[in-house]
Amino acid sequence: MTEVTSDAAATRLRRSPLHERHTALGAKFAPFGGWEMPLEYAGGGVLKEHTAVRTGVGVFDVSHLGKARVTGPGAADFVNSCLSNDLGRISPGKAQYTLCCDDATGGVVDDIIAYLHADDHVFLVPNAANTAEVVRRMRAAAPDGVVVTDEHEAYAVLAVQGPRSAELLGALGLPTEHDYMSFSTASLEGVELTVCRTGYTGELGYELVVPAGDALAVWDALFAAGAAYELRACGLAARDTLRTEMGYPLHGQDLSLDITPVQARSGWAVGWDKPAFWGRDVLRAEKAAGPTRTLRGLEAVDRAIPRPGMAVYAGDKQVGTITSGTFSPTKKQGIALALIDTDPKLPDGETLEVDIRGRRAQMRLTRPPFVEPSVR
Repeated sequence: MTEVTSDAAATRLRRSPLHERHTALGAKFAPFGGWEMPLEYAGGGVLKEHTAVRTGVGVFDVSHLGKARVTGPGAADFVNSCLSNDLGRISPGKAQYTLCCDDATGGVVDDIIAYLHADDHVFLVPNAANTAEVVRRMRAAAPDGVVVTDEHEAYAVLAVQGPRSAELLGALGLPTEHDYMSFSTASLEGVELTVCRTGYTGELGYELVVPAGDALAVWDALFAAGAAYELRACGLAARDTLRTEMGYPLHGQDLSLDITPVQARSGWAVGWDKPAFWGRDVLRAEKAAGPTRTLRGLEAVDRAIPRPGMAVYAGDKQVGTITSGTFSPTKKQGIALALIDTDPKLPDGETLEVDIRGRRAQMRLTRPPFVEPSVR
């Protein structure tokens, strides 16, 4: 993420309906997925925001995330024939992590949360930069009667995350008892919204899908009640450290058109026995043969902070590349995800070296998550 440096740059970016609230809180903004979004806030910074989510409660504006709706007779079956995971495993009122893969290569166009409302209604939340492409591909494949609608700017999304998130939402009269990856509709300040038991931090948390025009009222209600729970606004920088500690992939780094679900160890999000989904044949072949590289975890032995693109070595041989790397505020050490060659076979616990601006730093192979997730 690169900080926006001029007004001209900012005008080319979409803005959240909550932009004025972020400005009032002294947010430092950065472009992300075509949007100008808060990176961190004055008086807090990444470490305090990260800690708030791990120990109390934080709220993220993630309105940059895409929104698309698939409706019509057989809509759920159509979505299931396109995306990797098996919607048949869940019932209406449940959500599912899934992947949109390229049919020819198996590479990941995007990772998506699919909310199953009914057999004729699925709501999709892709990543900001990929929404238009996901919608384009689905529209091109949709049969007569199935409509794919891009609703990217119609809704705001607020992620309320942390051990005290249920207390805060409960104080506002919102439902909090639903199972992980389920959702329900509710009302707050006269605003009808969807409360989803989802998030990307590893903590107890919820995501509120709110009509864009009502986002300010919901944000203000959260902060009015949140003072009793030490609620903190959190930016994308803390979101990145939190998700990296969990080993959660970020599309464009750990997943991409060049990185398949098999390589990214995301096969759990693939319905391998389904008769059809995009990329099925090539992915099944890669799984059977075994990938030439896989996504693995690294934690620093030395004082070092790895970054994406850095080379990973076993002796004099480059065996991989960092895809995500950061300083873990919880573990107080550098951590990374990296694509590592499967030949030679390198066991967890093996010490490798990462080239950090010309200096070799030792890092140990490990299996994520780097920090154990809390209640699911």
